[in-house]
Amino acid sequence: MSSTQGQLFSESLMEQIKSRFHYVDHDMDGRERLFFDNAGGSFRLKAALEAYARVDALPDCPERIHERAIYLQDIQAQGEADIRRVLNARDGSIYLSLTASAAMFEMVRAVMENVPGSNAVTTILEHPSSFDAMKLYCERTGKTLRVAPSNAATGGVDVDAIVSLIDDDTALLSVMYASNISGAKLDIAAIVERARARKPDIFIIVDAVQHAPHALIDLQATPVDGINFAPYKFFGCRGSGVTWLSDRLAVLPHHRLDAKEKGAWELGSPAPAQFAVVSAMVDYVAWIGSHFSDAADRREVFAQGMQRIEAHERALLAALLDGVGTQRGLRKIEGIRVFWDHDDLTQRDLIAGIGFDGLDPTAAVREYEKRGVIVYERIGTSLYSGRMLKSFNLEGAVRVSPLHCHTPNDIAKFLAVTEAIANANRLSR
Repeated sequence: MSSTQGQLFSESLMEQIKSRFHYVDHDMDGRERLFFDNAGGSFRLKAALEAYARVDALPDCPERIHERAIYLQDIQAQGEADIRRVLNARDGSIYLSLTASAAMFEMVRAVMENVPGSNAVTTILEHPSSFDAMKLYCERTGKTLRVAPSNAATGGVDVDAIVSLIDDDTALLSVMYASNISGAKLDIAAIVERARARKPDIFIIVDAVQHAPHALIDLQATPVDGINFAPYKFFGCRGSGVTWLSDRLAVLPHHRLDAKEKGAWELGSPAPAQFAVVSAMVDYVAWIGSHFSDAADRREVFAQGMQRIEAHERALLAALLDGVGTQRGLRKIEGIRVFWDHDDLTQRDLIAGIGFDGLDPTAAVREYEKRGVIVYERIGTSLYSGRMLKSFNLEGAVRVSPLHCHTPNDIAKFLAVTEAIANANRLSR
């Protein structure tokens, strides 16, 4: 398996993969469509939706002693175990909330209000749920917010830029695993190691919402205090955010029912159906892994599945940039600029940001839709994009985000549409 250019799934496996998702090649009305906005949403795994409907249909409360209640308890227990398998988490607390963003605010609040220090560190590329939480609680607690700048060449944030801001008075470091603007991966392992070398007891929270569906996460290799992901971006359903908290973060003062143990973060009865969704996600990734490994351990075969997803997506990214067969890639299409482009694809998730000469991103997105392609305009006036784009001195970009259930042929179709838009734009100018 190539580590630098990736490796595609076989055609037979790709057929099976596509069949397990809703609406990969066609919209709900049956029209052909390429959905390349998986960094904003994600294709839904059929088994995940079926599991949610099956479990959520039950009227039973899991906090009872009868048979169906115990069945729901077992589903939740399995889901919690599978969350730990996703993250390779062996201790700490699991917390399901309505959204991953809500959990991020709660984690930041717990640390900032209860851990001494005069400053906190984050990056300019953070999602508003983490950046705004850090800003809010710095203001409320009188701490200084230190913000690491972006690297316009890589689309990420350099390790040195983050670690240089940490000192003995830093209470919290909040950092994302990968940018949902550029796709650049941050070196979390190096950041954690060097941050703890600078201040051993620093609290570290990681936003993994963007990155989790694309590569393996291992908390044993990156010992942080809090991390979250969103099932709806991980082939699952909307309606929950998944969070893991270290033992020391979990016991910090937080909203909690008084009779529950100090490390509990759930308020009210959790929805067993959401845990069933996570188990369906893990089942699917483990199914992919089983084609390449005969390991009996569920985490090990899940890990193999995620590594193969990452390898396939890296090969798709290479095709997106350099072309498929005779179809030119983004790097060679006249009238297209590829932002944050560099050759080390191991440091990039499957996202590309592009611009058209003389055509603004919003107009370009409309042109794509006319041709049956869904992408997303990242523009400076958006609360989800403005801060990040400004750091790159950009007013906007078209974000292109396929998923592992796409094929090189899908990439070729997208590139052909892109070239057609660029040509039409050039002729109209």
